[in-house]
Amino acid sequence: MSRNKYGVLLVNLGTPEAPTPTAIRRYLAQFLSDRRVVDISPFIWKPILYGFILPFRSLRVAKLYQEIWTEEGSPLLVYGRRQQKLLAEKLAEIPVALGMTYGTPSLSQSIDDLLQQGVDELIILPLYPQYSSTTSAAVFDSVSKILQGYHTIPNLHFIRSYATHPAYIEALKKTIELSFAKHGQPDRLLLSYHGIPERLATMGDIYPQECEATTKLLTQALDYPEDKVIMTYQSRFGRLPWLSPYTDKTMASLPAQGVEHIQVVCPGFSADCLETLEEIEQQNKNIFFNAGGKKFEYIPALNDNESHILLLEKLVNNIIK
Repeated sequence: MSRNKYGVLLVNLGTPEAPTPTAIRRYLAQFLSDRRVVDISPFIWKPILYGFILPFRSLRVAKLYQEIWTEEGSPLLVYGRRQQKLLAEKLAEIPVALGMTYGTPSLSQSIDDLLQQGVDELIILPLYPQYSSTTSAAVFDSVSKILQGYHTIPNLHFIRSYATHPAYIEALKKTIELSFAKHGQPDRLLLSYHGIPERLATMGDIYPQECEATTKLLTQALDYPEDKVIMTYQSRFGRLPWLSPYTDKTMASLPAQGVEHIQVVCPGFSADCLETLEEIEQQNKNIFFNAGGKKFEYIPALNDNESHILLLEKLVNNIIK
């Protein structure tokens, strides 16, 4: 009997193909039409989305993407490709594909590429350390829908989250220690996670508990006072309450408390993107300085760091071996 062939599908949220209003409108339309992301009835939501949000938000977001776009393209995709390549090198004969829930490379094409190589044991690794129905569950939904088009589907191994994995905590610790060594220890270390609506947590989404678990373990691992670590949530959208405290509001309040030097890390982002490079490193830096802060450093995401690739390798090998 032949040995089963494993394949790995790395998944991230997605990114527009270009920093233009047209490309961003196309990307946002797909992203904001997912019921996992916006669970409002389509009859109510679609007129709002297409009549008000997309026409105006696409123009504004295009300008933000233009500020972080690189010669290689979108940072999220650039780092995703590097993660894919480095993990494939670690895993030797096991194929690794990269797919985006929204935009390109599409999940459907990436899954098809793996199945065309004879993969019958598909390991799905969403690059979201902390589970949320808006991210990890959206990946599961999309993969399930895609596989409906196949007569024979592979065995599925879904890595729901890795918020407390020792190698993940160690990788975060290393990036923070490098920043401390380079810039000195700050008055506060702020851990900023992407937010979700409070209503989703009330309905059972365990995302806040996963973020809190990461924060607790990371704080314990660091040689840094626990009372100087702050946990916040960023990137809220709309008028309804989101998880708090909010990153931007916290940033504005710290200088009045005597905080002159702050360093910020975003543990929930596996690769730098618009939400880290523009929202944190630019917007929130300006908020802090305008409120009287003196020194600000953003600690990059794990990206293609060796310790990050080692973590991904361990997550895969936990299933294979």
